[in-house]
Amino acid sequence: MHKFMRKFLFALSLMAGFSSPAMAGAPSAALIEQGRYLAVAGDCFACHAQSGKGGHAINSPLGAIYATNITPSKAAGIGNYTPAQFSNAVRHGVRADGSQLYPAMPYTAYAKLSDEDMNALYAYFMHGVQPVDTPSPQTRLPFPFNLRFSMKAWNALFLDDKPYAPVKGQSVEWNRGAYLVQGLAHCSTCHTPRNALMAEQSGQFLRGSSLGTWYAPDLVSGGWSREDMVAYLATGHAANGATAGGPMREAIDLSFSKMASSDVQAMATYLHSLQAGGQTAPAVVAPVSGSDIAEMTGKLRPGEQLYRDNCASCHQNNGDGMRGLPALRNHPVLRQPNADNVAMAILEGVWPEHRQGMPGFAAELTDSQIAQISNYVVQDFGHGKAVMAEPRVASLRAGGDTPLLLTLARGGMVVGGLLLALWLLLLAWRRKRKA
Repeated sequence: MHKFMRKFLFALSLMAGFSSPAMAGAPSAALIEQGRYLAVAGDCFACHAQSGKGGHAINSPLGAIYATNITPSKAAGIGNYTPAQFSNAVRHGVRADGSQLYPAMPYTAYAKLSDEDMNALYAYFMHGVQPVDTPSPQTRLPFPFNLRFSMKAWNALFLDDKPYAPVKGQSVEWNRGAYLVQGLAHCSTCHTPRNALMAEQSGQFLRGSSLGTWYAPDLVSGGWSREDMVAYLATGHAANGATAGGPMREAIDLSFSKMASSDVQAMATYLHSLQAGGQTAPAVVAPVSGSDIAEMTGKLRPGEQLYRDNCASCHQNNGDGMRGLPALRNHPVLRQPNADNVAMAILEGVWPEHRQGMPGFAAELTDSQIAQISNYVVQDFGHGKAVMAEPRVASLRAGGDTPLLLTLARGGMVVGGLLLALWLLLLAWRRKRKA
């Protein structure tokens, strides 16, 4: 009875929270613009495109999940959604038809959004976006992940659907940053490690996680100043040498760099407060002269000749960079617990769509060569301890290791198939015996 009353009161609060201009005719231009800004802060366009038409394939470890059409099209989009249905989809992962969304749509983070921000988002998507009547491709994950109703159990176990509540004793800026980081910016969906069921691990908030290929680093281990965080979020570069790549580069280009400076400052304030032990000065690695080493040992180090042939024209032999291109020496990526991001940068490139971006070398270099360059750069320019092996490069090239959950599911299907086959054989044997 208590659970029923709680759901009933929640439904009433939804209706009350959305009895706004979004429901009563055309909303104001200011509300629509607020919603557009929130959509940018939520990085909606990374998956749904600038038009909101969807169709983008999100390559999850379990298979491709296609972003839906979120334009106000009544035929192919969300044009028939009520404000409450829109909120249920964004904050609870339930579509208007009652089917479950996969958490590739980060409703686990959007659950933190306030009713006011949901109002603005609804106003924008219903009145500030042109309808597109083209449906998105259907997501077809392998069994048993294609059974969307199973997400109800997953949500019951792992979804925290409470909106963000300001923390007493913290500043307005800190609370704004926490609201953005935990909610709209959905930082934890990449930077928090996941358990065997693909849910974020409790107590490991922002502690670093592999995305299958790129590695989202630990954000609370310390070593970054607040000023470096602000610069990195706004531009993808920081005075400590950091340069964004992969999914983080996309998030900066499409979202963080387009946000108000005050919001970027707030996010940095919150993230900096989480650092364990505060800021620590990174170790400074002295320049390495390959010619001196070759002279002393009679040969270049493993990977050094490959580095000179493919990388030194932009980064110099000593790794200091040139013509405004980033230095590799002392780069923070070289001090991560693994060298995945180094190998991925060589495979895919960094910022390749821009004029001064680094191109990818997947077509030019073998797995062994990429492993050698990665180890040379990590160990000689960063004094890092991570080691890249040739099989790991092959895995990264192929899209990453198969997740444990998929392996277990496949194993379960095999066992189930064997049991079914044995049962059928037993039935056949019994019938033959009776005959």
